[in-house]
Amino acid sequence: MNTTATPTALSDDDYDALDQILDDLRERLDEVPQWEFCEGFMAALICCRRAIPADEYFGALLSDPATGSFGPSLFASPEQYEQFLTLWSRRWNEVATALDAPVDSLDDERAYAPEVVDVRGAVAAMTDEERAAMQDELGDEELPSFAQVWALGFMYAVETWPEEWAPPRDKEAAGWLEDALERMVIMTEDDDGEPTISMFGEDSPPSVSQERLNAYGEAIWAVYDLRDLWKNIGPRVEQVVKGSEPGRNDPCPCGSGKKYKKCCGA
Repeated sequence: MNTTATPTALSDDDYDALDQILDDLRERLDEVPQWEFCEGFMAALICCRRAIPADEYFGALLSDPATGSFGPSLFASPEQYEQFLTLWSRRWNEVATALDAPVDSLDDERAYAPEVVDVRGAVAAMTDEERAAMQDELGDEELPSFAQVWALGFMYAVETWPEEWAPPRDKEAAGWLEDALERMVIMTEDDDGEPTISMFGEDSPPSVSQERLNAYGEAIWAVYDLRDLWKNIGPRVEQVVKGSEPGRNDPCPCGSGKKYKKCCGA
């Protein structure tokens, strides 16, 4: 009987807390990502061929420009630091459990559901006054497409540790890897299809194309495929290159002063 406990899913309040922590960090540090970027980054780490240590991946995602390190000093208080790590760990366990679940449909309640926001839809659903204020804040910056930031976070992890995503020797497995990564790369691009789907209900203006929604489903399955691929292949094995063996009458490399055949080569 399976006695593994199902991780407690993060609530809306938990995600609000994560957003608040990242907003606070953004006031003191440059280039602090949105949670959606972190969500994609985390998914890639869980799928990665090697288990990247936390201090290594946090250093790539959130680090002090002065020291290049991640730690409590980045946060407003030790309590905020612990809260962030706790929420991160809970979401990590939740995503890992979902990606290991034997699901046949993304409608399955056990399936991985990335925490993404349809920013364009949210802005389209605003009042004219709210939209004008948002436009003043963004300036010339374009709004991201649905799930684009999630995919960018995923690919950032791939690009940060390229050696862990190098094609395996098996040609069939290498083809699976290329196909899965291509499905993710498609999501990093802009949605230039005709918006026909509203993610905020029937009364909200459409903001996502059907092609985009289909590509999003394919990208989620790509995450599953990558998880399965690296689990089946296993971690990379460093090739050991054996040095040339000394001749039998050469001095022994151990420094004994004897000939190799009378010492280590005996």
